[in-house]
Amino acid sequence: MSDVMHENTPSIAIDGARKSRGHMTKSRIRLTIAIAMVVFAVVAIRLVMLATVQVDDVTLGQARPALTATRPALLDRNGSPLAIDIQVPSLFAEPRRIIDVDEAVEALSAEFPTMDRKWLRERLDGDEGFVWLKRELTPQQKERILRLGIPGIDFVSESRRFYPGGNVAAHILGAVNVDNVGIAGLERHLDQREVALLQDLGFARDRSLQPVELSIDLRVQHAMHRELEDALTRYQAIAAAGVMMNVQTGEIVALVSLPDFDPNMPAGALEEGRINRITAGKFELGSTLKPITAAAALDSGLVQITDEFDATKPVQFGRFRIGDFHAKKRVLSLPEVIKYSSNIGTIKMMQAMGKERFRAFLTNVGMDGSPVIELPEKTQSQIKDKFSEVGAATASFGHGLSITPLQLLTAYAALVNGGDLIAPTLLPRDRIAALANSKKVINERTSDQIRYLLRLNAIEGSGRKAAPDGYRVGGKTGTAEKVVDGKYSDDKLLNVFASAFPMDAPQYAMVILVDEPKKEDERSGHTAAWNAGAVTGRIIERVAPMLGIVPNLDPELDAQLVPVELR
Repeated sequence: MSDVMHENTPSIAIDGARKSRGHMTKSRIRLTIAIAMVVFAVVAIRLVMLATVQVDDVTLGQARPALTATRPALLDRNGSPLAIDIQVPSLFAEPRRIIDVDEAVEALSAEFPTMDRKWLRERLDGDEGFVWLKRELTPQQKERILRLGIPGIDFVSESRRFYPGGNVAAHILGAVNVDNVGIAGLERHLDQREVALLQDLGFARDRSLQPVELSIDLRVQHAMHRELEDALTRYQAIAAAGVMMNVQTGEIVALVSLPDFDPNMPAGALEEGRINRITAGKFELGSTLKPITAAAALDSGLVQITDEFDATKPVQFGRFRIGDFHAKKRVLSLPEVIKYSSNIGTIKMMQAMGKERFRAFLTNVGMDGSPVIELPEKTQSQIKDKFSEVGAATASFGHGLSITPLQLLTAYAALVNGGDLIAPTLLPRDRIAALANSKKVINERTSDQIRYLLRLNAIEGSGRKAAPDGYRVGGKTGTAEKVVDGKYSDDKLLNVFASAFPMDAPQYAMVILVDEPKKEDERSGHTAAWNAGAVTGRIIERVAPMLGIVPNLDPELDAQLVPVELR
């Protein structure tokens, strides 16, 4: 037994040694892994610290991760791009790495001769880790600077907003600043809603956001822009503007205000006169208010479409007398009041229902306050809370109160669509969603009567130049004398035409403004029919086919518009 034990002893000792070495090996492996993990952790912490320092070193308050933040593409209703992001190089320096400041200043000044050399030297002569030198360069500029081989000079890719259409939709889209932050128009509106939040959360960096589709039809927008540019030249006007809306949904199809600016160079928006006149301008819009007065009177039930009004002589208010521009000096039927744009007849129509009801109706159709729209550029209308007798009289035909063109358009849409006041929008909306947030302001019978009156004016009255054959346009002119030095001017006019089409089944309403127009030629006039009305007709003739409206010369269509009382 002892012999056996003696023979096994060396084997047991060897096994014990092997086990001991195995334990030591495993311990060493564990220790190595632990050390490696500590090293990696230290490196990771150091990288985070460096990144934090780098962010803090960025000038202008712009954190480095936001440099590549993107904005959603803006598309028209047919998918055409209105605003997109492109990647551009921006130049920065790391002063602590620059070897020869004088050499760097000389080389960069040759590439950027307008850059202030003193400013450049101060930027480069320091110990910072990051300073901006120039934002948004061209690829060619980047290539030339890289060839200079200056240590401490480098580039970072930034998202730059690009507007393929240039000026064509400037007042709708607005613009962004050099940090790709919205500063006007829908760009600013989107930042106020969701884009800024997504960027703050990190979801908008180095990736594309879901495109935002707008209600705008770029084809119609382009046509309106071209016709209004033509109007500036043709009538030597100081400004022109227009807006078109789907009367069934409230969707804005086109909006133009000239002079405008190129969103790719947003500084131009600050030049005098480049405001959005449709939402941020308020004006006395003249006789375009007469159909609204007629709608208020008819819907009150106190005035009938068969009523007549004595327009043989001006209306007297103390020492004030209000007459007609083209006086007929006879009794006029209600349709004739609109057809001949009678101030006298309109005043008496308003008086028949009472000035309190008239003032309340203006509130009901959205004339108070600022227009409802996604654009930040808006202004408040100016209407007295209570009308005096003479104040109500002048307001009935569009003088003595100032509203935005968009408020006028919204009211006209309600007058012809069956009586539903629908807030305008620049985003897609269907009929069901539109009606869910609408309110009834007149009954359908009144709407039918207004459609007849507007169509009558386009066939026989001041709207003939605005009604190309077959498109069943209806509308009303407005020629408003502008206030100069506290007095109405005879030769400075703001001309307006408010319209809708096709009147047998209204789909679109439009308002066109031409500011201080001159006569086109010796045979022309300078009132609204000659310019704002003519521009309206040219736009409709161009865009109606795009919108699926084909000419129809069937005389029965107009006959259907005539109210039963007048058949």
